[in-house]
Amino acid sequence: MNGRFNAFGPYLKREFGSIVYKVNVDAGFTCPNRDGTLGVTGCVYCNNDSFRPSKCKPELSITEQIKTGIAYLSRRYKADKFLVYFQPYTNTYAPVEDLERLYREALSGPSVIGLAIGTRPDCVDEEKIELLQELAKDYFILVEYGLQSIYDKSLDYILRGHDYRTFLDALRMTAGRGIHIGAHIIAGFPTETREETLAIADELSNLPVEFLKIHQLQIVKETVLAEQYLKEPFHTFGYEEYLDFIVDFIERLSPEIIIQRLFATAPDDILIAPLWGKTRQQIIRDIEERFIKRNAFQGSKRVCLRH
Repeated sequence: MNGRFNAFGPYLKREFGSIVYKVNVDAGFTCPNRDGTLGVTGCVYCNNDSFRPSKCKPELSITEQIKTGIAYLSRRYKADKFLVYFQPYTNTYAPVEDLERLYREALSGPSVIGLAIGTRPDCVDEEKIELLQELAKDYFILVEYGLQSIYDKSLDYILRGHDYRTFLDALRMTAGRGIHIGAHIIAGFPTETREETLAIADELSNLPVEFLKIHQLQIVKETVLAEQYLKEPFHTFGYEEYLDFIVDFIERLSPEIIIQRLFATAPDDILIAPLWGKTRQQIIRDIEERFIKRNAFQGSKRVCLRH
């Protein structure tokens, strides 16, 4: 990427001195937005098949999933160190004793250097953070909080079940304890203007967020959002429009934040919109070319905010 933004892969290689890949596992967690605690339908956009790898099968043990994943990644990408990625649903949504058993099983895998744990900011507490802090003494521990938006109007629209303040509370609980902090956001909600979404970069740049995943809003089958969209379609990102948006966003983002993901790629058989007709490799190439064409760099248009 010619140093134009702070990418996750090169960061890991610098940190660990070799190629590091994530091994995805499904530990069979659910979510408070699905088990009846907050709701039963999930967030309006949520269909876990849109991002769960086919090799990620909860009927297999964590150890078996890791073994299968490492064998593939070693052969395909010559990787020799691995992060176990607890991805589907909410991966701190269980008693701390169960979490410790699962996390330690994952960390016992060959060449495993740490964990990446996808969760919601309303599903951590002091006891769970203490467990992660203890593990972080010996391993790379990354907690990826699903923020989605800093605007309560958007969180209400997607039936998220928590507000932005909850995310800030989780950050305060997690920061300064040796745990790496990531956030996940979705760009393109119909509740936000383009400028409002771009302003999320300004906000995150002034918080203790070290890693960031950015997805464009995708409408996928078997979701509440798909039902709404088919009844009353709304604007989703066009391809060229998104290329310009993501460059604008990264230009406003602190250069210290490490970018894990710049776009989403739901399977074609469940994707309703936007239909770009591009492979993952094409999108990466076109983003790179857009950065070069505009002579853009991460943080070159950063706005400093006061908190």
